Amino acid sequence: MPCLDLPTHRLHYRIDGDAGEKPWLTFCNSLGTDLHMWDAQIESLCRDFRILRYDRRGHGRSGAPLPPYGLADLGGDVIALWDALGIRRSHFCGLSIGGLTGQWLAIHAGARLGRVVLCATAARIGTAEGWNARIDEVRAGGLGSLLPATAERWFTPGFRAADPASVAAILASFAATSVDGYAGCCAALAGADLRGRLHQIANPLLAISGADDPVCPPAELATIAREVQRGRHLSLPGRHIVNLESAARFDTVLKDFLTAAPWR
Repeated sequence: MPCLDLPTHRLHYRIDGDAGEKPWLTFCNSLGTDLHMWDAQIESLCRDFRILRYDRRGHGRSGAPLPPYGLADLGGDVIALWDALGIRRSHFCGLSIGGLTGQWLAIHAGARLGRVVLCATAARIGTAEGWNARIDEVRAGGLGSLLPATAERWFTPGFRAADPASVAAILASFAATSVDGYAGCCAALAGADLRGRLHQIANPLLAISGADDPVCPPAELATIAREVQRGRHLSLPGRHIVNLESAARFDTVLKDFLTAAPWR
């Protein structure tokens, strides 16, 4: 189990794809999931990229330092991981809080990034009041109390009926998330607001929305694409975990964007 030991916690990561001259692609998962939320992407993309996935602090097999966390902490974990692995530059694909992490990296460490894909995210997700209430709810009742509402927000009824095994696997990782880790990341979301800084992002950027996502509706992704210097927006069928609900189309769109001719 490859891990990076940092001063306050351990980061668990995984690399797929053969070593060589392939470009790096880093995936960053949503709140309450682990690196396996990207399993559907690996087979079709590892032939063209060397893929780095990791469990965010407080998630999966990574350690959970005491909360609260800030968005800079989450972005700093990515940079620390790149530094430890000798990755000078990587494409980046993040979903939800992973997309906020990608925005932070593009603002603060754009030279370390190639192209950026932001999925089912926003420059500000929810409100501080809402996230603080979520923290209180999780502290009182654990993550299991959130499972029914999470399933509803993350997947359409049709997908839940058609692929219950995939939905169950995602929800199992959610339920297994550390309460401290989840609360810490909720605190990061409560304090994260990049709406006034999107214009600083110069990397080519693709914003992918789930057409029926109630968490981060398509309008939020369209705004990101419009506000950055070189952005595009595309909507795919599905709700919040759109990379799973529209996996085949998502993989094609992602590969086409990352391998297209340079933008002028």
